[in-house]
Amino acid sequence: MFLEFLYPLVKYFTPFNVFQYLSFRAAYAALTTLLICYMAGPHIIKALKQLNVGQTIRSDGPETHLKKAGTPTMGGVLIIFSMIISTLLWQDFKNPHIWIISGSFAALGFIGFLDDYLKVTKHNSDGLSARAKLAGQFAVAIAVTLILYFSRNEKTTLLYLPFFKNPVCDLGVLWIPFAVLLIVGESNAVNLTDGLDGLAAGLLLLVFIALALLSYLSGRADYSAYLGIPFIQGAGDVTVFCLAAVGACVGFLWFNAHPAEVFMGDVGALSLGGVIAVISLLIKKEVLALIIGGVFVLEAASVILQVLSCKIIKKRIFLMAPIHHHFEKSGWDETKVVIRFWILGALFAIIALSTLKIQ
Repeated sequence: MFLEFLYPLVKYFTPFNVFQYLSFRAAYAALTTLLICYMAGPHIIKALKQLNVGQTIRSDGPETHLKKAGTPTMGGVLIIFSMIISTLLWQDFKNPHIWIISGSFAALGFIGFLDDYLKVTKHNSDGLSARAKLAGQFAVAIAVTLILYFSRNEKTTLLYLPFFKNPVCDLGVLWIPFAVLLIVGESNAVNLTDGLDGLAAGLLLLVFIALALLSYLSGRADYSAYLGIPFIQGAGDVTVFCLAAVGACVGFLWFNAHPAEVFMGDVGALSLGGVIAVISLLIKKEVLALIIGGVFVLEAASVILQVLSCKIIKKRIFLMAPIHHHFEKSGWDETKVVIRFWILGALFAIIALSTLKIQ
């Protein structure tokens, strides 16, 4: 909005010139979401309490979690609300990437909202059936993927791997199922990780910082040529969305830190997880994004391994899945699990970014 309406007035008021700079808009997008979360957070938490939107705790989980029963959930609406406002203020509306990212973000958030709403109204932890939730996620993922595929450029279906300067292959039409599975998988991986106070928010913060840097570099012809990564026209503006997400995660973490005053819920986890995949598809960092979000991958893998183990050998590999609950059951304090997973998440992000110079 500022770029479209205020920047053209620069000939009358020269300070409006700052709105043309991507770095300025990205920084203030982060500040906007942070301030909105900080100011609106107490009011939204109060409203959720009045609506009796309390979290239902699994009976088979760690006993220390039982005291969390009744804590307001659906706090992800705060993240979505702040990011929509920030996007409207600071983004370049002429950039088609922004509409694709924002649309997928809102659509997956709506699915998460339905799931959370059914959980609190039914007073159990089931919500939408697994089949219904997956159907919704696949519908959104297929729609986004088809839009990207039919508006593709020469790089869209190419597969880039870390440590390789050139694409390893052209997936062609197989890129469609690959992209769909990536969006659905990443969305559910973040949702599985959202089980401890501050865990998902802190990890998402790290992931979006890394994606912001990658988006900025991919949108600059000079930097991308120097690093040997694909140049993506318009990718720079994705940085604004990524830093808006960073500000929102920091603002939400203010209320979600242990002991949490509010939980993110599926409305936040599904939308943020899915949009990570969409961004990675747009800037051609699909595989690298899996390394950046390595903790999310480990969390999802632990659930898959646990299910397969129970079905095949009738035994559990972990005391409880996802794996963060395994460490709790092993005697780790919740805060220790969260901080150590944050450290692991930072290491994954550093490793992923280091590959830009090792190829």
